[in-house]
Amino acid sequence: MTDPAPTVEAVLGAAVAALNGERREGQVEMADAVANAFECGEHLLVQAGTGTGKSLGYLVPSLLNDGRVVVATATLALQHQLVERDLPALLDAAESILGSRPSYAVLKGRSNYACLHRLRDGVPDDQGTLIEVPTGPLGTQVLQLREWAEQAVREQGSGDRDAAPTHTDRAWAQVSVSARECLGSSRCPYAVECFAERARDDAMTARIVVTNHALLAIDALEGIPVLPEHDTVVVDEAHELAARVTGAASAELSPQMIERAARRARAFVDGTEAEDLTDAGELLKTAVDAARPGRIESMPDALRDAVATVRDAARSTWSAIPSKASGDSDEEAPRRQARAQVEQIRDVADRMAAGSSLDVIWVAERDRLRFGNELRIAPLSVAGLLREKLFADRTVVLTSATVKLGGDFNSVARSVGLRPADRLSDDQPAVPPAKPAKMSTGLSDDQPAVPQAKPDEMSTADVVEPMPWRGIDVGSPFDYPKQAILYVARALPPPGRDGLGPAQIEEICALVQAAGGRTLGLFSSRRAAETAAAAVRKALEDLPIYCQGDGQLSELARQFVADPRASLFGTLSLWQGLDVPGPTCQLVLIDRIPFPRPDDPLISARQRAVDEAGGNGFISVAAAHAALLLAQGSGRLIRTNTDKGVVAILDPRLVTARYGAFLRASLTPMWATTDRSSALGALQRLAAAADGVPIA
Repeated sequence: MTDPAPTVEAVLGAAVAALNGERREGQVEMADAVANAFECGEHLLVQAGTGTGKSLGYLVPSLLNDGRVVVATATLALQHQLVERDLPALLDAAESILGSRPSYAVLKGRSNYACLHRLRDGVPDDQGTLIEVPTGPLGTQVLQLREWAEQAVREQGSGDRDAAPTHTDRAWAQVSVSARECLGSSRCPYAVECFAERARDDAMTARIVVTNHALLAIDALEGIPVLPEHDTVVVDEAHELAARVTGAASAELSPQMIERAARRARAFVDGTEAEDLTDAGELLKTAVDAARPGRIESMPDALRDAVATVRDAARSTWSAIPSKASGDSDEEAPRRQARAQVEQIRDVADRMAAGSSLDVIWVAERDRLRFGNELRIAPLSVAGLLREKLFADRTVVLTSATVKLGGDFNSVARSVGLRPADRLSDDQPAVPPAKPAKMSTGLSDDQPAVPQAKPDEMSTADVVEPMPWRGIDVGSPFDYPKQAILYVARALPPPGRDGLGPAQIEEICALVQAAGGRTLGLFSSRRAAETAAAAVRKALEDLPIYCQGDGQLSELARQFVADPRASLFGTLSLWQGLDVPGPTCQLVLIDRIPFPRPDDPLISARQRAVDEAGGNGFISVAAAHAALLLAQGSGRLIRTNTDKGVVAILDPRLVTARYGAFLRASLTPMWATTDRSSALGALQRLAAAADGVPIA
């Protein structure tokens, strides 16, 4: 009689014990739901609040799944946690139960690995000539990276940028290549030692492959097989997926890019094609500098002609560059690099010239004296692409602490291509779905998220088979109503365009003083953060106030954690990912509802698309964007079951505007008040307790 197969709960329990943790009902519920989704082939959205332990909630069923599972994350911090802590502990615990030790691998884009060919044989300059290592600080960093990479070869290291010595982006560009620039394993003399190729080989035999959203997007959307074969995907930090895929599908076209590509192409072109490309770049510069910054709804004739000229010149130049080196191996790397750069310009210009209604094009204003303007392009939405290219062929689990916006899953579901109409109810039996038909790329299929019921339905002209999915909220082990207060400063005036006013400054000073520091200030702009920091420093001289821009953000965060009376003020990069448990952070202060800029070309285009389809563009795009950031920002407060504090939002619209209910429903269930004295009193008591002062 054979032993019964190990259960999800048994393996999960062993892993939790190995990490010195304790059973969490939400984690068990999540693991069972993920295992069921894998078995039935249905898509699953899981909201798992902070403290749930969602990583093990999907890793355990992934380990027990019959096939390979790809886990995609958005941030390096989570990826590091998975491969350095969670997966090793899980495998240590599960090995005795499973009778074997399944393998896992990490796979990133090629440019994340040092290129041995570039390190050993030199770096092409703008003319395609191999040059020596640069001098000065840049040269020092490149030499350090060379030594590190050679040591990694000897010690079978990863060659991954995250393991490299401290360096700048410019230095890393000297030691890495993009996928287009890579010589390929059949032509590279160092293919056997290649870090990127070794990572791919490891992934081909691994049970679990950890990657990032961008590589998942390339694999799914572009049809480039960068990931090993798989039919199951887990997307962690799923609230970031649509934005990350949008970024991966976006591109830019600037005169500087064209000039560099033409210079490199000259060494390999006998005719005038490279000069023609240079002239096309000058024509684009004249046209784009004359254009008004912002979205282009109807491209001016001069700009349209310039883009078409760039496209045609890039096509000719690309064709004129030999597809293979003439025999001199030293020519191969610079030739391939030149060809790759021209190809990129050709593809982007071709896409812009096509003027698809599914793309948004705009003029971005840069430093006009140094660079001038540039053209950018991004997809109006990635929902239809994800539905067709990712969800149609695989079982996908999406999880995050914030996948319910406005109280339900519909916004996030629609943004990634899942129709709210296809959601399964909790009591609806799971039925393995038939393979969905290919989806129409019409706008009605590919809208941004729309919470209202009417726009959820597709055009009757589109025939799209159902794609069943479920959404579950497994909660959090934290008692938010007892641990956290949501204070909305209703008495303040609504925020204006001129930044923080005297009333807001006075409120910030009073709150920080009551908290005795211990404040994470999240501001809508760098100017607001700096204004607030200056005012608090002047009013509360005994409290250290750090502001983003004063130094490296990682060092500022370290100082904030080290000094319980310190405060850290900053902008968007602090809203997500900063983990500060304990009394260091007892007040999270948010200056205003983080709506996107109304002149943002992509956001405004998406809002209009929803409006034209009969929905509410403001709620579905701008408010959903703000709700996500509010949920992420306020989530910085409670990180353990002993944390306590106040989230103070200085924007009265959260309780006075009609859309306020949608935003509040996206937050954790904190005890809410608009009474200033209640918030100040709570902060004073928390500060006294943290300082060890008896409370009367």
